[in-house]
Amino acid sequence: MPLRLLIPLLVATLLTSVARAEEPGPTREGEMPPTIAIIIDDMGHNLHEGKRLINLEQPVTLAFLPYRRHTVALATLAHQKQKEVMLHAPMANTRNFGLGPGGLTPEMDRQSLKTTLRRALQSIPHVKGVNNHMGSLLTQQLQPMDWVMSELDLYPVYFVDSRTIASSIAGQVAGAYRIPTLTRDVFLDHEQTEEFVDRQFRLLVKRARENGSAIGIGHPHKVTVDYLEKNLPKLDEQGIAVATVSGLWAIRNNNQQMFAEGEKQPIRTTYARGE
Repeated sequence: MPLRLLIPLLVATLLTSVARAEEPGPTREGEMPPTIAIIIDDMGHNLHEGKRLINLEQPVTLAFLPYRRHTVALATLAHQKQKEVMLHAPMANTRNFGLGPGGLTPEMDRQSLKTTLRRALQSIPHVKGVNNHMGSLLTQQLQPMDWVMSELDLYPVYFVDSRTIASSIAGQVAGAYRIPTLTRDVFLDHEQTEEFVDRQFRLLVKRARENGSAIGIGHPHKVTVDYLEKNLPKLDEQGIAVATVSGLWAIRNNNQQMFAEGEKQPIRTTYARGE
């Protein structure tokens, strides 16, 4: 989509978001219980904690970095265990942290960025969605986000804006392309202590009770996995449901399907090595 066409759509999306935020009234989930989705980022490095997450009974969603040592094996196992798989796409950040293979940067031209993203998608089996790894720099920039979303628009994938910076426009640009889009509400484990994870998890549940649903993002740290193993089974008695990201999107959108049959081209998994 050319930028001259995208900008009016982006403005309209932003205005609609503001209008909706000001509308009171009943939750759109109707009679559904408050529902959370939990995304675990940075999958692919840690085999042990990765397997523990895959073996959770609850439908957590697992976001894999491309080309990491255990990404393909864990993503394959996750799919076998009915877990939803995402690409955790590395994007440039304001603190110059290294991105590793598959990283997207402002210095890339359109073709390089789109090819790098396409190869990352193809390197992970069973991808249903994408979210940004870091990205506090790139997600503020309209042109790179336009290129990202023009590539994602080809495939049957949703996009979650991790919102690593408050001024991110990634979700709005995805929305302008009419890509199924959601936004992170709570980070669970910026501090790796049980007390901090507990506080953030309670905040996630609170947001779900207030708004009908909420999305939390965590990482495969031992403290996080220990906490989820212990506390996810307790949610039933609290009247809180857990859904995959695509399940949460369906709840928010009257259970409609994300994509019509044949609407998008399939991702051809190649397991190509990173550049």
